[in-house]
Amino acid sequence: MPRRFTKAVESLSAIKSPLTRLDTVRAARESLEALEAQTVREARADGATWGDIGAIYGVSKQAAQQRFRRSG
Repeated sequence: MPRRFTKAVESLSAIKSPLTRLDTVRAARESLEALEAQTVREARADGATWGDIGAIYGVSKQAAQQRFRRSG
């Protein structure tokens, strides 16, 4: 995992208020999910198979299709 990502997670962990931290983590998760969907679309457009994508997640190509079909 890139060091920048690790530092970003550490900075989220440092937020003192649990409710503020929770809301910030929720927003970050939503942003990451949107980036994930976009990246799946880009990978598919670049020729990646559902099997290739499934392998990254440790699931079958069918499971990857079910998870991301609307994304790519």
